[in-house]
Amino acid sequence: MAAPSWLTARPVAHRGLHDASRGILENTLPAAIAAIEHGFSIEVDLQMSRDGEVIVFHDDTLERLTTGTGRVAARTAADLADIPFKVGTARIPTLQDLLDTVAGRVPLVLELKSQWVRDPGTRLVAGVVAALEAYDGPVAAMSFDPDLVEGLRHAMPGLTRGIVADIATDPHEYGRLTTMERFALRHLLHAPRSQPDFIAYDVHALPMPGPVILRRVFGKPLLTWTVRTPDELRHARAHADQIIFEGFVPE
Repeated sequence: MAAPSWLTARPVAHRGLHDASRGILENTLPAAIAAIEHGFSIEVDLQMSRDGEVIVFHDDTLERLTTGTGRVAARTAADLADIPFKVGTARIPTLQDLLDTVAGRVPLVLELKSQWVRDPGTRLVAGVVAALEAYDGPVAAMSFDPDLVEGLRHAMPGLTRGIVADIATDPHEYGRLTTMERFALRHLLHAPRSQPDFIAYDVHALPMPGPVILRRVFGKPLLTWTVRTPDELRHARAHADQIIFEGFVPE
């Protein structure tokens, strides 16, 4: 399936247009609203609560951003909604909260977080698809995990889906995977199986053979993350079709 033109029409605000100095934290509804006000697309992170609700949050644990402690997946959605952030007055939203807030006004790019184990990933795909079935607005979904991308293809064939990738060396992110599995992720060797409509690749690693081939030979749009500086912006414009950015407001 060809990726829609809206995917690369506007810069994508990484975890929303957040600014902690203004009390607006990443992956919150205020960050989404700020992006909407500037007309930017919105990228957010999705994972599952203990009771099977899809929530908008990046980290595996609560400590960095909230006053809570422990693993996010060990809490119910109601528990998570009661935990204050360290900055601002927002609370951890569900995917449905986000969909209700955005209401189709700007595109959404949803990243499904992976634990690199199949059952939780399958449940996350099912939860995202269930939420999106009634959503009327431009939306794409993506993941570092090709199993989740393939799962999205089967569960919701009409959904624009992408693969997120980097050089796959971080032991925190890839510690469960073998050297060959990391090599396949780095070079997008799973593409015949996962069949992504677009690629989102680390700006610091571009150009890489896999995304270059998929972009130039197969016409797959290339987003690049996370662009934070003028030098990174220049590099991104030379090698990709659109940026996923934070820390500044693009022209």
